[in-house]
Amino acid sequence: MSISEQFQCDSEFIKLLMRRDDIDLATASLEIARDAYPHLDFDETFDWIDDRAEELAGPVARAKTDVDVLEELQKCLVTNHQIHGSRDAFCQADGSFLNRVIETKQGIPISLSLLYMTVADRLGIKLSGVAAPIHFITRYESVAGPLFLDPFSGGRVMTFVEAADWLQQLTGAPGSSIINALKPAEPRAIIIRMLNNLKRLYVEQKCWKSAWNVQHRLAALQPTLYEERRDLAVLSLKAHRPGYAINLLNCCLKSCPPDESEMLVQHLESAQTELSRWN
Repeated sequence: MSISEQFQCDSEFIKLLMRRDDIDLATASLEIARDAYPHLDFDETFDWIDDRAEELAGPVARAKTDVDVLEELQKCLVTNHQIHGSRDAFCQADGSFLNRVIETKQGIPISLSLLYMTVADRLGIKLSGVAAPIHFITRYESVAGPLFLDPFSGGRVMTFVEAADWLQQLTGAPGSSIINALKPAEPRAIIIRMLNNLKRLYVEQKCWKSAWNVQHRLAALQPTLYEERRDLAVLSLKAHRPGYAINLLNCCLKSCPPDESEMLVQHLESAQTELSRWN
């Protein structure tokens, strides 16, 4: 079965596999959420977003400055609908899923940013995602220069200087790298970051089947990266897919670093032992 056939229900994810740029990030994120919620109704999420856009139409039209526009967005989502950042959300996969962010009213920086971006888009407002180190935020190109909105911190609005200073304090990174870190991220990079967040969480919680689903997507998006193929092989074994693991491990052994060879052989032997139980 080809990769496109494996993801045939995921129209936006297939676009990412084809390296297209015309990605609806909200739909792509819901396709990922559907791995955890197979009966997910996308329309319920989009109806909520459309309602917020309708609610904001008047206030945004009356806004006098770009900062006012962003503050109206913040007021709607935070003050009126209690959407907020939560440290607890980092420990739950739901914190990454757009549908659950709306239902639980809490999320992590990247999922909250995506929600802000999607509501803004319905109003014709272009918010871009910024995949800054440690903390994902959004960027708006105003007449006076870029403004940054941090959905996780209650929708705080920052100028470029304020955002650069904040990020430098947060990360300790040099100024030159901070400037690059505040550039808009491509849709592909945003989805990969979202998947990596889920992968780390599922592995920490030893939710191997869910981790495998995420890693399957990561490997499909980055098929030339040895690390992604290796992780898919290891997670295939942990998710009780020994046949799949054997094929992947054999392939990885052909190109692995010397210091990983012994580990891969051990995993291969474990996969062969598990598979023999089914024969």
